Parts: sequence; C-alpha cells; structure tokens
Amino acid sequence: MRAAAVQLNSTDEYDRNLEVAERLVRAAAADGAELVVLPEKWTVLGPPEAIRDSAEPLDGPALSAAAGWARELGVFLVAGSVPEVVAGQEKLANTSVMFGPDGERLATYRKIHMFDVEVGDVSYRESEIEQAGDRVELGDLNGTKVGLTICYDLRFPELYRILALRGARVITVPSAFTERTGRDHWEVLIRARAIEDQVFMVAAGQIGVAPPHYRSYGRSMVVDPWGVVLAQAPDTECFVSAELDFASQDDIRDKLPSLRNRRPEAYRWPEDGDVDHKRASTAEPAISNGAP
Repeated sequence: MRAAAVQLNSTDEYDRNLEVAERLVRAAAADGAELVVLPEKWTVLGPPEAIRDSAEPLDGPALSAAAGWARELGVFLVAGSVPEVVAGQEKLANTSVMFGPDGERLATYRKIHMFDVEVGDVSYRESEIEQAGDRVELGDLNGTKVGLTICYDLRFPELYRILALRGARVITVPSAFTERTGRDHWEVLIRARAIEDQVFMVAAGQIGVAPPHYRSYGRSMVVDPWGVVLAQAPDTECFVSAELDFASQDDIRDKLPSLRNRRPEAYRWPEDGDVDHKRASTAEPAISNGAP
C-alpha cells in the first residue's frame, strides 16, 4: 500500500489553505497513494480568534470537502486536524477524521495532549481554547488498522503502545511541530515510536511561517517499523509518499517480537500517576549485583 504525507504552509487564509490542500491531495492520489494524510490545523493556523472563527462541526465545509475528495479519488484520507465545534462543549476540540473511499467517516479522534508549553520566548496554551479528548481511536483500512494521533501526542509513548496493542499497523501524525523543537526532536520521536511499536508512521507536518508567531518545522515523513525513513519532504508545500510493506512488518515482528515479549504484570505505575520532578531529577539509579 502506498501512503502519502501532505505538507502545507497553512495560515489564517482559510480559502487558500483548502485550495492548496485539495491540489496536493489530488496529486498524491494521482501518484498512487491509497492513504493520504493532511497536517494539523490544515484549514487555519493562526491566532486564537482565527482558530475560533474557522471552527466547524464534523459536517462543516472543510470536512465535507475532504469527504468529497476521498470519495471522488477513491482514497483513504486522514483529514489532518481541524478546530471542531462540539455540541454541549464550551471549548473547541482539535480533531482528526479518517474518511474511507466512499466518503464515510471511519474514525474521529480528538487530540488528547494539549500543547501547553514554553518554547524559547513563545508561550503556547492550546488548552485556553481547546479541550483535551479522552478516547484512543483507530480506523479500518481494508482490514488494516490505522491509529490516529496529533502532533504533541508524539511525546507520550503510552498512547502509541496502546494503539499497537489494539492492532494498529500504521499510525498517522498530523502535526504543526515548532521549528525550534523540530530540529532536535521531530525525526527522533517519529522513528522512536515506529521502532518501539513496530508500526509504520505517516507524519504530515506544517512548514513555514503563520501568524502570530508560528514557525513550523516541516520535514513530513514516512517511517517504517525498523525506523528507516522511507520518504522525507523538502522545505516547501508538497507531498511525499512511500510503499508500506506489510510482509516486511510481519517479518520484523516475528524475528524481534518485542510486543509479544512485554511483561505487563511487572510494570508498576506510580499510584497517583503524577511525576515527582524533584525525585526524578535527583534520585540515584538502583544498582543490583544479582544477589537476591
């Protein structure tokens, strides 16, 4: 199966963003892609007021357009993420939707991990206008399970392990990774998740500048279960694609059966689930001499 990651430089210009997204989805399909992935916030990337103004329900114009592209082109389309208006919820959701070749929704994932961080001199507070999701989601691609994640989720390996244990063979990562963190972390994290969970990763990123302070790293990529980068985008709006060899994935999982070799009965999480940052940074490592 051929999978493609679409790389965009979305801004607060909604119509222009949709036009470029459609053009590149069509190009990826013409190149033979059966699975196409758009980046995070592909409809609008901009200040909070632009995000709010562009938000729409699941049957809104952008996702309806994406469903139409999937239906017309006969592809599976993960429509990156869009700001979603959720009935009965004050805040928006950051939502990724997977469509089948018939244009029907196969899975809807609302981003679990909010990007509330300091990067250099810029403060990001995603949770101010968006509410975290609480469900792990997979879609079915002709019998192949596809796990859905979004951007900052990459830093939480628990989510990816759960997706793998639920049968995911491919995991999608629509993103708008910052340029500063992306230089050092983007490829490392994607390859780590691929190796740990022996999955294909299809990571579609934003590239370039958007208001008020976004500077996205790009380098969209497709990575195999051995951690090999099969395709990586240059620093422009484009798509990259690669063949996903599931027979090779089966061979890796058979010969290096790390998922089967897990010992969940030995894994003990802290009772309160919180990290003791002081203890984590100062504790001496436990050393065993092998004696009982």
